[in-house]
Amino acid sequence: MKRYFCILLVIFFVCGVFSPRRSDAAVKDVDLLIVGGQVVTMNGQGVIYPNGYVAIRGDRILEVGDAARLKSRNFRAVSIIRADNKAVLPGLINAHTHIPMTLLRGLGGDVDLQEWLTRYIFPAEAKNVTRDYVIAGTRLGLVEMIRGGTTTYADMYYFEDTIASETKRAGVRAILGETVIDFPAPDNKTWDEAIGFTEKFLRQWKGDSLITPAIAPHAPYTVSTSHLEEARRLAEKYDAPILIHLAEAATETEFIRTKFNTTPALYLESIGLLSSRVLGAHVVHVNDDEIAILKKRDVGIAHCPSSNMKLSSGTAPVTAMLKADLRIGLGTDGAASNNDLNMWEEMDLAAKLHKLVTMNPTVVTAEEALRMATIGSARALHLEKEIGSIEAGKKADIILLDLSAPHLTPMYNLVTHLVYAAKASDVTDTIVNGKVLMRNRRLLTLDQASVMAAARRYQKKVSDSLKSK
Repeated sequence: MKRYFCILLVIFFVCGVFSPRRSDAAVKDVDLLIVGGQVVTMNGQGVIYPNGYVAIRGDRILEVGDAARLKSRNFRAVSIIRADNKAVLPGLINAHTHIPMTLLRGLGGDVDLQEWLTRYIFPAEAKNVTRDYVIAGTRLGLVEMIRGGTTTYADMYYFEDTIASETKRAGVRAILGETVIDFPAPDNKTWDEAIGFTEKFLRQWKGDSLITPAIAPHAPYTVSTSHLEEARRLAEKYDAPILIHLAEAATETEFIRTKFNTTPALYLESIGLLSSRVLGAHVVHVNDDEIAILKKRDVGIAHCPSSNMKLSSGTAPVTAMLKADLRIGLGTDGAASNNDLNMWEEMDLAAKLHKLVTMNPTVVTAEEALRMATIGSARALHLEKEIGSIEAGKKADIILLDLSAPHLTPMYNLVTHLVYAAKASDVTDTIVNGKVLMRNRRLLTLDQASVMAAARRYQKKVSDSLKSK
């Protein structure tokens, strides 16, 4: 009898009946589990989970779904964030800015683009922009963006290697373009110096997990044809993005027409610059034929409504661009012409501006505006396979937004609330690459007090430098 019992026991163990590891084998280890809240995925079907969850392992999203499934998923999480009474969204993507220009916030208001540049911005930059200045301005911009739920940004400025180091240290994702231009810049005084600097920058940061290095020829009216072609060749050599201001203002259009007897977009097409590696900022002054060319060349577009309105640069034909399914996202431009890095305001303005100019309340819906700030900007930067939506396999760039504020109460439609009522200050948590950068409105990678103190010191320095001219 004893022998039969032993044989039976062996059979049971072989079949796994008494296996103590059976339940453990189904356990899924994750680094971070976000539980509850209204999960706005921004995926292709526009799925929203009224009570959802997001499981994160390493720097990627492992799963997203309905919280009712959590028990069956058997997660074992290192950290858990409860998202009750919150919206859970993909991080916002600022498709065009100049981050150190936070230190010129509000300088030279109520003038047109050319006067603003030549009378205020260029002189202030010539007298003040150094590597230390760029550090201070970048940190200030990073504080603002993390607090407002921006997890990725595209930048054009000088000392971009320093911007990359500061951005990496803060844990934010960025596409960073070293600006090259046909006159002495703060970091490089000649074109050859600028190209050499940029090539070193491209080599240094290529393949980084957060930083995508780019080259940024300033604009068709500030960079010669031969230099634009050289910038294109350098980008092709390193498979790098090209960031450029394009068709931003009537003055640019007139300059290109006078010199080349064409328009800015057609000029760039004629010299072979337009391609899928290009992100054109503003793109205000284009017609239907040019939109068709931009579509054919798979060019990304950064729409910057606040800056365009403030400088009276014009209104980009966004409704036509959306109809043509261009890769169009939203940007703030620099804080000197905005005057902030608030993507929630850009969403609100993008929807309202185009309703006004078309006299049609149905164009640029709230959903389209939210898409432009997330998956739309990801498409504009040709990064939609990695960021822009909450989907399994994508980078874990996620934000949480408090829905309990008076200005968000009552709520009948979540998406319209996010676009027309939500504020940057409603963001409570910001996560990039699976790392929490802000938890319950507390910054974890930057010291806000010291950052703001440095910015105030530069305010006095900039003011004094303009008085002495």
